[in-house]
Amino acid sequence: MIPRDPPRRPQLGFLYLPPYRVQGISIAGEESVVQIPELDTCFDIGRCPRAALSSSYVALTHGHMDHAAGLAYYYSQRYFQGMGVGTVVCHPKMEQPIHNLMRAWVDIEAQKTPYNVKALEPDEMLEIKNTIYLRAFETHHTVPSLGYCVVEKRSKLKAQLQGLPQEQLVALKKKGEDITQTLEIPLMCYTGDTTWGSCFDREDVLNAQILITECTFLEDDHRNRANVGKHLHLDHIVQLLERSKARYIVLTHLSRRTHLAQAHRQINDAIKPEDRERLFLLMDHRSNRDRYNQQQEAFDTQGD
Repeated sequence: MIPRDPPRRPQLGFLYLPPYRVQGISIAGEESVVQIPELDTCFDIGRCPRAALSSSYVALTHGHMDHAAGLAYYYSQRYFQGMGVGTVVCHPKMEQPIHNLMRAWVDIEAQKTPYNVKALEPDEMLEIKNTIYLRAFETHHTVPSLGYCVVEKRSKLKAQLQGLPQEQLVALKKKGEDITQTLEIPLMCYTGDTTWGSCFDREDVLNAQILITECTFLEDDHRNRANVGKHLHLDHIVQLLERSKARYIVLTHLSRRTHLAQAHRQINDAIKPEDRERLFLLMDHRSNRDRYNQQQEAFDTQGD
């Protein structure tokens, strides 16, 4: 009898949610890494698939191994390939353990890998691109954890000054008056692993254009498992859809306990049709591929 082929590494899930690509692997208890190439950022790092190396930032939600196992490899490969020193953003209680991890690898490898680590307090921000900021917020998991919102800061003329001639605006500015106000546009939110709680009352979470959130459990009899492990259940997603203004909502971290066809049935039974159109499963390769092909066809048709 001929033996079976060895198990293959999971394929990266992929969604094009204009203007962003959302790609990665997220399977509960195994691996979670979600990359947004246009933002130069990965949320969590899983086992660091090759694609994740191109991101200069890793926004680490918490220290569970399925979300953080690839940290040292991420740093090492970026340095080895001449890609610059990577920066991991993390909860303040994770900063020292990451230093400890990288020091341990010095003993193991007999060489020192350059790395950056930046701890963010809840509601602290870090500029990751020009006018684009990463804001941390507190989530509710079994270990210290953060979610992240990506916000764009835009300067706009104050409402009471709109319509004034340019020379008057210049004169006010010369007097030292602030003639503009800063607006924050929530572009994206990534919750990481969390139970339902006050983090879902935040305006930057509810108003994000793209919301990426976990949904580990779907079955009716798994509500207690969700509570014990401090994860989300499909019931919470129903509530979230009623409140979120996101154009796209992406579910990650589904358990292998639930077959994809079963997941579709349960989601379709629980979610309103109008909300179902903006809800996506990152690891639903077939549906996401069909959608991407339709996007390509539509683009090609417009080009003609």
